[in-house]
Amino acid sequence: MFSGGVGSWATAKRVAAEHGTEDLVLLFADTKMEDEDLYRFVREAAVDVGGRWVTVTEGRDPWEVFFDERFLGNTRIDPCSKILKRLPLRRWIKTNCDPTDTVVYLGISWDEAHRFEAAQKYWDPWVTASPLLQAPYLTKTDHMNALAEAGITPPQLYTLGFPHNNCGGFCIKAGQAQFKLLYETMPDRYQFHEIREEQLRQHLGADVAILRDRTGGATKPMTLRTFRERLETGAGQCDMFEWGGCGCFTPLEYPEGDQS
Repeated sequence: MFSGGVGSWATAKRVAAEHGTEDLVLLFADTKMEDEDLYRFVREAAVDVGGRWVTVTEGRDPWEVFFDERFLGNTRIDPCSKILKRLPLRRWIKTNCDPTDTVVYLGISWDEAHRFEAAQKYWDPWVTASPLLQAPYLTKTDHMNALAEAGITPPQLYTLGFPHNNCGGFCIKAGQAQFKLLYETMPDRYQFHEIREEQLRQHLGADVAILRDRTGGATKPMTLRTFRERLETGAGQCDMFEWGGCGCFTPLEYPEGDQS
């Protein structure tokens, strides 16, 4: 599973070092909303690793999925990840790979080992492995240093401070800290998501939003427009520690596996 993150590259390097690259497939799912530099990075990373780089594409972007499904994803239910990543990837594997001689490798690191159990359940009957869960236990900084030694420029989103190189800095699981960074570094991209969120709210006729406002002890939806105005005026609080998390390959709910 070659997601475009440095963890995927580091995982693929370990797999290639142990097993070679003759039967190695680097499988990438394009959500059609990636940062432009992700494609450059995936291409260079794939050449560095070796093996065969394969891209699968459902065709829609996350917002199109939300409109078609009439549902805005959240931290627990992610129709975008399911429809644009997990199902296309699983269909490709089901069509091209025999469970008796195939291993699905994930870039899950030792500091997020809790994600691995859910991943194993989802990808069954294929054997699942995460080499970064094993020694040597390296940090993201270690992997970034190794990337530099390999002569590969880090993805743009990393250099801007984003924790993940997915969906152009956007994620329905992201928190206030990430959306603040998106607004500060790529305001035009933030505006696009603000507009799409409002369009979806009108389409659904519902008070739904990506972010949550927990001031005063009560939790209520907070739109990207409200959050932007809060940033611009300095009115209200902003949780600088709420980054959220990307978990496209480890769904909390996984009875979707056999869909094709």
